[in-house]
Amino acid sequence: MNDITNKREPRITLVGAGPGDPELITLKGLKALQDADVVLYDALVGDELLDFIRPTATKVYVGKRSGDHSYSQDAVNRLMVDYALNYGHVVRLKGGDSFVFGRGYEELEFAASKHIPIAIVPGISSSIGVPGLQQIPVTHRGVSESFWVITGTTSAGEVSKDVYQAAQTNATIVVLMGLKKLAEIVDIFKSAGKGSLPVAIIQKGSTQEEKLVLGHVDTIIEKSQKETVTAPALLVFGDVVSLHPSYKSIVKEYASIIGE
Repeated sequence: MNDITNKREPRITLVGAGPGDPELITLKGLKALQDADVVLYDALVGDELLDFIRPTATKVYVGKRSGDHSYSQDAVNRLMVDYALNYGHVVRLKGGDSFVFGRGYEELEFAASKHIPIAIVPGISSSIGVPGLQQIPVTHRGVSESFWVITGTTSAGEVSKDVYQAAQTNATIVVLMGLKKLAEIVDIFKSAGKGSLPVAIIQKGSTQEEKLVLGHVDTIIEKSQKETVTAPALLVFGDVVSLHPSYKSIVKEYASIIGE
């Protein structure tokens, strides 16, 4: 850790690490990491990325996984500011993009309230990057003109009401943090008459543990159970899923299930 008597001026940089593959961080984000005196990082940040941090910098894990909330958001905010005041440049490293369900704006507001300069380095959001890596575009001419990115579980532990509205549209629906609510989300799409709508589940996208499950609203629960999909995983509902190279075999399987 830097000598506190020689510390630099306090400042904070919010850096989006991307979806998991360490090579998907931006060049600007990498430079910020290499300049940091302290790095506060989340659970979704790959360990390989931490190797780019200077050996003299302090690394502090402040991640939150399902069932493990050792650090509240208020505690993270305070740590971020305290380290900046005492040691100089703090990088707040977050999976994906800081402003896509990353609570980055809350951290920005807190830093601003303490008059600490803060910079933003966007990251590749898993909502776009992970389907793209699987050759599933979130929009495609003649197939989908828009896409929704929705949290699967609200702070109250319920399915977002936006899912009900989204299921009524022809848009691509990307659901983050929704695996535990898959059954409820599937019921919503079934109620909207979308039983045959293509669905993809992508587990730990862009990492060595990536797993893809393709199906339809009617079949995706059984398929996910068969493939033992685990979190973190994102869900993609929409006709764009049919553009995946393996989709043709899914169509034949689905036709046999429904008796066509």
